[in-house]
Amino acid sequence: MDVLLLSGGSGKRLWPLSNEVRSKQFLKLLKNETGDNESMIQRICRQIKIAGLDSSLTIATGEAQAEAIQNQIDGITRADILTEPERRDTYPAVLLSCAYLYYEKRSSLDESVAVIPIDPYVDNNYFDLIKHMGKIAEKSSEEVILMGIKPTYTATGFGYILPSEKHVFDESNNTKYMHVQKFIEKPDADTANKLIGSGALWNSGVFVFKLRYIINILKEKYNVKNYSDAKEIYSKLPVNSFDYEIVENAKSLGMVEYTGMWKDIGTWENITSVMEDKITGRVCTDKKLQNTNVINELDIPLVAMGLTDTIVAASPDGILVADKNAAHDLKKYLKDDIKRPMYEARRWGEYKVINYCAYRDGLKALTKQLIIQKGKRISYQMHKKRDEIWTITDGIGKLCIDGEYREVKRGDVVKVERGKKHGIEAIERLEIIEIQMGEELTEEDIFRFENI
Repeated sequence: MDVLLLSGGSGKRLWPLSNEVRSKQFLKLLKNETGDNESMIQRICRQIKIAGLDSSLTIATGEAQAEAIQNQIDGITRADILTEPERRDTYPAVLLSCAYLYYEKRSSLDESVAVIPIDPYVDNNYFDLIKHMGKIAEKSSEEVILMGIKPTYTATGFGYILPSEKHVFDESNNTKYMHVQKFIEKPDADTANKLIGSGALWNSGVFVFKLRYIINILKEKYNVKNYSDAKEIYSKLPVNSFDYEIVENAKSLGMVEYTGMWKDIGTWENITSVMEDKITGRVCTDKKLQNTNVINELDIPLVAMGLTDTIVAASPDGILVADKNAAHDLKKYLKDDIKRPMYEARRWGEYKVINYCAYRDGLKALTKQLIIQKGKRISYQMHKKRDEIWTITDGIGKLCIDGEYREVKRGDVVKVERGKKHGIEAIERLEIIEIQMGEELTEEDIFRFENI
């Protein structure tokens, strides 16, 4: 079975800890079996490995998140990381990923593919059921196999699966499932209530199908003959979900019900329900806090007193104080001008933005703190629209500017003029204060070269 994890999202539902680059799946708010902190992506990759489903694992994501994914899954499991040309939705992501599996990884057309969301909080039986779904997809005539969850409230953010009353049992393959009468993606509250009354289940977001099914769509509908064709048409594919484009229009659907632990932990209300640490960071509280989580990633003290059913989260990106029951509406209150991530984890370490200034003459200045882990290096790169000044505040590093090397250490100041190729490697853990100055300070003004 090929396993496809979809890692995307705008990072707004768990703001201010998450952002465009540091999305919810990278936040180390959970605990693993040894009591160490882990993120959603680390948890699900660990569970995939335990289930023996990691032999052909692909993670589809945007370019901005690729480094963070590799950094987080190192030491847990191996995965192919597929970067999408641009952010669109799950329909284009799944089509491109299937083209990659067939044309690049040479997976068989008869192989089953499991598309799994990255943020469910589940037990290991969830993955055993996915294996079972793979057998059904390979042996049955159903186009897509779904995993249903019994509803616990009237939700309008999930798809609903209305199964038939009779089970289908294939003795030769020991598989049991139900035909699906109807699939409705994100109905209104009245429709959802009627569906629940008729025995409908929530769609868990897991889709299993034969690779042949999607490859035929790529060939017949989009005339795709190779992986390059799939990348070329990517920007022309509908910006829509796999649920709307494929599942709602499928001619035959099968379904199995998952009865184990399952939570969608993509919201503050849900993730705080499984967080063991109620207080994180430099926080002082009184004894009157009830059902309240306080997370402080800033270097200044945060005092919380007398709060009930509240989430308080502070990071370089902003501060949130919200009733847990109201936090699900967070996205609509975030202004469109919250764009630049103030913190980002990279394959070499991390950075956070300390200050940003825009002056009357058009000059802009951005100050960052960079931490480069021992043995890691930033890419050999060049900027066309900015100069940089680096002040080494701790550690020892090897600096290269236009092919000339020298050692730098605490107290050294380096000026990198625009147009000059530069890179640095940490001999010991490096801390650097970087000041960027220019008319345009964007991540697009980075031109990378082969590391030397």
